[in-house]
Amino acid sequence: MNTRDPQALIEKLKSLPPQRMAEVEDFVDFLRTRENEARDTAADRLGEAMAKLAALDFPPMSEDEVQAEIDAARRELQERRGADRR
Repeated sequence: MNTRDPQALIEKLKSLPPQRMAEVEDFVDFLRTRENEARDTAADRLGEAMAKLAALDFPPMSEDEVQAEIDAARRELQERRGADRR
């Protein structure tokens, strides 16, 4: 089952016996908890990275410097992909 229609899902839920509806509800709660934990973990990691970056006390990069870093990373990636093809 792969439905994107919420109304179809609701109709299917309505046809379930109460015990099965309780199981579905438990599963939805589990999915929500897992999603929240993943989001919280990502936010924690981002906060830690930002703190480490702030601790370096580097001056902010200009737009040109940022673009140069992006260009260099893209060149490096293209070179690695080219080397993998050989």
